[in-house]
Amino acid sequence: MMARALPRRPQLRLTELGFGAAQGGNLYRTTTDEEFASAVDASWEAGVRYFDTAPHYGLGLSERRLGAALRQRPRDEYVVSTKVGRLLVPSPQDAHLRDSEGFDVPATHRRVWDFSRDGVLRSIEASLDRTGLDRIDVVYLHDPDDHWEQAAHVAVPALVDLRDQGVVGAIGAGMNQSAMLARFVRETDVDVMMCAGRYTLLEQGAAADLLPAAESRGVGVVIAGVYNSGLLSRDRPPADAVYNYEQAPAALIERARRIATVCETFGVTLPQAALAFVRQHPAVVSTVVGVRTEAQVTETVRRSDVAVPEELWDDLAAAGLLTVPPGRLPLGPA
Repeated sequence: MMARALPRRPQLRLTELGFGAAQGGNLYRTTTDEEFASAVDASWEAGVRYFDTAPHYGLGLSERRLGAALRQRPRDEYVVSTKVGRLLVPSPQDAHLRDSEGFDVPATHRRVWDFSRDGVLRSIEASLDRTGLDRIDVVYLHDPDDHWEQAAHVAVPALVDLRDQGVVGAIGAGMNQSAMLARFVRETDVDVMMCAGRYTLLEQGAAADLLPAAESRGVGVVIAGVYNSGLLSRDRPPADAVYNYEQAPAALIERARRIATVCETFGVTLPQAALAFVRQHPAVVSTVVGVRTEAQVTETVRRSDVAVPEELWDDLAAAGLLTVPPGRLPLGPA
């Protein structure tokens, strides 16, 4: 599997397909230790060497499982990213309850927003402890939407110091929006950004701000949420498809179905096209896909290996279903 170096940190190479470990934190439902370990094993066999996690995912469960699954692998052969901004504070009085933020785990901890220098240091120390790793390769600020001042002016400088000391390899932010990510690129010393859901086959908002800013400043972009929370994950989107973690509006389902119809004329499925589309932009260094089981890994790799004709993008654009062909300037509203 191909890997691309981060322009500013060429010692770090991310495989074009990355392993998203949120499901390892029991996102929405329980994943067994065995299922998760098998998924990591299958990804490794397929050539995947980039793994993304976060304390938020299952109140640390994802980090613990990922660390255990990678422990016997050669450390210099893979890249791990995790995130800071949500400290996990013990909450034993709630341990009999279930987590309220989408993960099927006991509510043994509560998440506390903290982008202070001390919060960053404590978060990374805790992540190292949970994963058992000797270092974290990439650290993202996690969803700092409502915390710009502290995130940009306190957390980023703290991460820059850790990067300069060699404690972490590269730094950036991960969000479900593109405008603030672009601002981080323009105004702070970051290396790589994770953009979830805002540059996909369904919507290309990041093409107007984040991607050109990143390309001009040599900042890599990792695309997550390539299926828009599931709307693009099936060959033909069902009526109950999910978008942005909620029931998809009927108009978006219809749009996705129209895209699927055009894809089918080229012998390509909607998920195959969704994965291929985001890889075309020169600023994109990797695509992270959340997987839960070995079977999901196998299917994701199979989809990723499909060659998609360039003419597909032109036909989608001509039909008003694509606002920006891969790597090009926006065409305007569709």
